[in-house]
Amino acid sequence: MKILVKVSLIAVALAFLLPMASQELLAQGKHPHYLHALSDLRDARAHLERPNGGELRQQEKDAIHQIDEAIAEIKRASIDDGKNIADHAPVDAHMPWQGRLRKSRDLIDRAIGDCSKEEDDPHTQGLQARILDHLHKAHHHVDEAIAVVESR
Repeated sequence: MKILVKVSLIAVALAFLLPMASQELLAQGKHPHYLHALSDLRDARAHLERPNGGELRQQEKDAIHQIDEAIAEIKRASIDDGKNIADHAPVDAHMPWQGRLRKSRDLIDRAIGDCSKEEDDPHTQGLQARILDHLHKAHHHVDEAIAVVESR
């Protein structure tokens, strides 16, 4: 009787956990480039946050908004690594603001490269276009922010 109860509990646990694990594995297997992009976008977003908590300029706010929209598009497609937006590589607090902006732009460019890979699923091509649109806008806003900093 005890063995039957243990086997039943194991079966119930597997039935509950297997769908979640298989969904994550499918997302990783089918769209690993989007998962790489998520990681780069979290890092890019972190570089755009002022280290001293100071007020962001409009270009920086717009870039963060576009990055958030790209992340949301990826997650709406159920391509998610389950990580929080704050889960990113540490940002060098001593890096000058211009360097942080440039690092953010480099990370956005890497995400653009990851998300530009050829799609064979017609359902994800619209998704890809929306994500790339947000990322190109974010890149543009970061370029504007860099121009403002350089003009000072």
